[in-house]
Amino acid sequence: MKIKTGLGIDVHRLAPGLDFWLGGIKLQHEKGCVAHSDGDVLIHAICDALLGASGLDDIGTYFPDTDPAYKGIDSKILLKKVVDMLERKGFSVGNIDCVICLQRPKIKLRTLEMRECLAEIIGIDVDDLTIKATTTEQLGFEGREEGVSAYASVLIIKL
Repeated sequence: MKIKTGLGIDVHRLAPGLDFWLGGIKLQHEKGCVAHSDGDVLIHAICDALLGASGLDDIGTYFPDTDPAYKGIDSKILLKKVVDMLERKGFSVGNIDCVICLQRPKIKLRTLEMRECLAEIIGIDVDDLTIKATTTEQLGFEGREEGVSAYASVLIIKL
């Protein structure tokens, strides 16, 4: 058995009038992520962590923002494709631990819904995926509500 870890980070700018997708669910907020896809920073961070752990290139290599095929795409589709890539290499996901940095909206009451959504796509137990949220105490671009960032740490297993 071989165990590997990966780290993924994603950041998106926020702008008024756009949908705000996070962890596979749509949040009510006056701002959303400026992005080529749906801008789901949490899913993008998880994808990069999984790809890195398995020795593959980053998310932009496989789903470039210059390709019109990915314009507005639901990031859950990208996550499923990444999981399929891992499985083809003989890996399974052990666990995923995530942190989202944003000032608003407060998401504590929505993290279980996010975990359930993502765990189903990835094929893991909901208890093997954690999502924590933090503010930056009004510091930096997250604190000024100019953007949102997400961090994901993953453990994958090759049998």
